[in-house]
Amino acid sequence: MIIQSLKMAWESVRSNKMRSFLTMLGIIIGVFSLVVLVSLIDGATSSITGSIATLGSSSLNINIMDDKGRPLSQEDLESLCGNGAIEWVSPSGSSAFSIRCGHKEDSVNVTGVNQYYAQIEQLESAAGRMLQVPDIDNHLDVAVVNEDIAKDLMGFSRVQDAVGGEIVIDGRPFTVIGVIRNTTDSGIASFMGVQYAAYIPHTTFIRLPSARTTKITSFTLSAKNGDLEQAQEDIGQFLLERFDNDEDAFYVMNFQSILDAMGSVNGTLSLVMGGVAAISLLVGGIGIMNIMLVSVTERTREIGIRKAIGAGRKVILLQFLIEALMISLIGCGIGIFLSWLALQVISAVAAASSATITFGLSARVVIISTAFSTGIGLLFGLYPANKAASMKPIDALRYNG
Repeated sequence: MIIQSLKMAWESVRSNKMRSFLTMLGIIIGVFSLVVLVSLIDGATSSITGSIATLGSSSLNINIMDDKGRPLSQEDLESLCGNGAIEWVSPSGSSAFSIRCGHKEDSVNVTGVNQYYAQIEQLESAAGRMLQVPDIDNHLDVAVVNEDIAKDLMGFSRVQDAVGGEIVIDGRPFTVIGVIRNTTDSGIASFMGVQYAAYIPHTTFIRLPSARTTKITSFTLSAKNGDLEQAQEDIGQFLLERFDNDEDAFYVMNFQSILDAMGSVNGTLSLVMGGVAAISLLVGGIGIMNIMLVSVTERTREIGIRKAIGAGRKVILLQFLIEALMISLIGCGIGIFLSWLALQVISAVAAASSATITFGLSARVVIISTAFSTGIGLLFGLYPANKAASMKPIDALRYNG
């Protein structure tokens, strides 16, 4: 019975191609809007949260706004290590400087750190070693650079060969002691629009000719067992005691909290934009109900004949419900396909403009669109189907419309 109803529904849709397409148009536009809008929001949010995550979702960044004449020292930071929920602490002052390697010159994001910074930010070594205590204590002119510097500026195809080489930062020569995995698209460097990143002892950083300050104005820390909330509470208490209970004297940036907030914003935006697009689907559903009512009227005598030869109420009801559902789902399929094409074009344009953001068709959005279209087809097809199923055979056979 279902197979026969499917065949009859398909024949009805196929025999009125233009009318069926115009009926589907509302569903097509609704699904297209829903899929594209939600996918754009997901893609943009993923790109933003990805950038935030690379800045250190497993660490806290603290900026000192007013040290009250009592600036923090390297010894102060080291005394915090292992205190409460705080594991490691390192200065993290950054600035863009000029870098020269032979005849090549560019901009580099230089960060002044101590021996704990690599563990805090989970930097992965590609060659050589990370900064150690003697480098900091003796404020040596040594640097750990990313792979881009080793390959692009120093000209080495193997990053191992860069270890022991020399670079000039802010007019001062530095010996390269280590190379870390590429950080081109991550961290503060990417936010500053600088491709190259170098890490030098904090004690050396504050002695650079173009250094803005000799004080520790920012530092970063990691938490024991990843307990960032407790670490944030501990460092906040320490700084409040240090700076006369002035909450405006410092700012603690917890990137994990920002990521959580972004996830909440993404969910809200997707819900709102999905609701707006769903209005188009409702309009499409009204179109389906309208055309199905017309179809019932046109096929009144056919319904009468089928009932006269024994077709029951359920058979007629099922036939028209399947036809409404078929129109809705075909429109949904076309809308999803067009959405996929649109997202491919948008992604290609974004890639051509050197943007790192990508847009894709997620299974979640496809499932939601299909489920919503199925509901629309059933909901708005029920009244016409019931009207057809409720006709009396004698009245249907007498119809001369």
